This record gives sequence, C-alpha cells and structure tokens, in this order.
Amino acid sequence: MDETHTTMMMKVACLWILIIAASLAMEANGDATKYTAMYVFGDSLTDAGNNKYFIDSLAKADYLPYGMDFSGGPTGRFSNGKILVDFIAEMVGLPLLPSYADVVAKGERILFGVNYASAGAGILRDTGYLFGRVIPFNGQINNLRKTVSQLRGQLHGNEVSKYLANALVFVDLGANDYLNNYLRPKYYPSSHIYNLEQFADLLTNLYRRHILEIQGLGLRKFLILEASPIGCCPIRVHNMKCNATLNHMVAMFNTRLKSVVHDLRSNYPGSAFTYVPTSQLFQSLFDNAEAYGFKVKDKACCGGSAGSNGTKPVCFKNTVPCRNRNEYLFWDGAHPTEAGNRIVAALIRNTTSFY
Repeated sequence: MDETHTTMMMKVACLWILIIAASLAMEANGDATKYTAMYVFGDSLTDAGNNKYFIDSLAKADYLPYGMDFSGGPTGRFSNGKILVDFIAEMVGLPLLPSYADVVAKGERILFGVNYASAGAGILRDTGYLFGRVIPFNGQINNLRKTVSQLRGQLHGNEVSKYLANALVFVDLGANDYLNNYLRPKYYPSSHIYNLEQFADLLTNLYRRHILEIQGLGLRKFLILEASPIGCCPIRVHNMKCNATLNHMVAMFNTRLKSVVHDLRSNYPGSAFTYVPTSQLFQSLFDNAEAYGFKVKDKACCGGSAGSNGTKPVCFKNTVPCRNRNEYLFWDGAHPTEAGNRIVAALIRNTTSFY
C-alpha cells in the first residue's frame, strides 16, 4: 500500500470517527440521535449567508444591525440573531450549519450538514430575479449534488449511504413565489397566465418533483414546512390584523402541499415525510403574541419608525433598531426576531415528531 493511499485511508477513518463521536455525544446529552446531519433548502427566512457572496444580489443581510445579537455578527441571516434553522439544529443535537458558499471544497465542515437557502429564492426558477442573483430550489439541489460528491470522495460508499439516509432535510419554500412573482404582475407574467388554483398546482407539482430529486440522492428524512402566512408580515399588516387575502393565496398552496406530503408517505414508505403547519402555527403566534411575551407584533424592530407599521421590508445599514428586541415579534418588515424564531421552533417541536 503506497503512502498516498495510506494517507487517504487515514483521512476517511478520521472523518467517520467524527460522525460516530458526534452521535455518541448526542446520546450522552440525551438529544436526538437519528440525524447525522441537516440539509437546508429555503429563502431569506433560512439563508445563513449564501447571498452575501454575490456581488450582483440585492437580497443580502451581511451588515449591521443584522446579526447584532449573533455571536458571528452579520453573517447574512435576516434577523438580529439566530434564525429558525439554527434552533432546529440545536434541538436535534447538531451544530449551527455553515452556508454552502462557506464550505465549498472545505472538507470536514460539511459533515454535520449544509445550508443551501438563498434570500429571494422560490420554487420557480425566475422567482426573485428582481433582486439580482438568487439560488432557486433547483439550484440549491444542484449544490446538494456537489456536496454528496464531496462526501463520496471522503467516505466509503456504504458509509455515505447510511450517513445520508439518517440526515434531516429541511425545506421551507413557496412564500416568495407569491411575494416576488405572482403578486408582481408588472414584472412577472405568472398572474396573467395562471389563476390562483393553477398557480398553486404549478408550484406543488414542481415542489414534489424536487423533493424526489433530493430523495434520489439518498436522503430519506424530510421536514417540510408550509409556506409562511405572508399576510402577517408588518409590511402587510393593517390595524393589527393580518392580510386575509394574501394568507388565503398561500393557503391554497399549503393545502396542496399537505396532499403532496400525504402522497409521498403512501408511495415511499422507506422515507419519512413530516409536514409542519407553519402557517397555522405562526398565525396562532401572531394572534396570541402577548401571551408569548411579545408586546409589539405589527411593527418592525428595525426598518420601521413609529407609526409606520414597519413598511420597509428590510433594515438598512446603520439603522438604529429598537432596544427591547425580545419584545418584538418581527425584526424587519418580513423576518422574525431571534426571539420570534425561538418560539416558532418550539411550536414546531411541540406539534411534530421529527425529533
């Protein structure tokens, strides 16, 4: 056996030892042990910093006051601190996931999972193009393929298969296909081509196809979130009430998505598909915000002055945010505060069995 082969074998052994050690540590801590890693697909609610590397993208949050309460500072997360997937990762005993752009060709950092989410992205390829470069669902899956290839170069075939089969796939997409596509008839033809039911069918059919592409790569455990109630964002709220018309549009998609998940469960019994009623959970949180400790639910902590109802969708550079951030449900006009994300994560845990 030559020296190069020996070195490669030692590296493979070391990488696999890291995975085993992590599993043992999770057992010792009493945390979930059924996930080796987590792979995240989404938009600005889950982007951990992929877009910040794109010079030609406007959908970025890599500046203060974004990240002012995050240990790593402004990483690209659209919040003052942690985002939803950060809390989900903690719940299942995994570390915070690096964004794909951070881990390209960096070996060991991909072992516990990768975040592929891209702010402004949607299920449809052209959703969000007004922001410049974003990574749509199919592009995020292409990046997963590259990660899987990396894993196959680091681990033995059987180990990779077992590793992937026990990883968690987190998917949260769909809201932008309305906000930054269908509801912008000046820039997108979709509302002229499809009525609402047809558009929801278009989205869910493509969504199903993409989920099966991920499954075809060896992933078997899926956490599928409903599209969020876009009518409850401060930029859409009026007189302390969510925009029912917008929420109804998204509900048409979510109803179909639930059927897709049911269909996947029936036809692919070797995989686990967990459906998360995110829209219902967030609506309940919004309606009962005070009971959860939030004094302000209809205005943004950053990006909206008093009485403006947080009409600015993002928090601009050098904006001075509110001081009592834990009392605000929303950080900017469209994204929750760290405190809001923490509660949503807890509600997901209490209403599902993915962990």
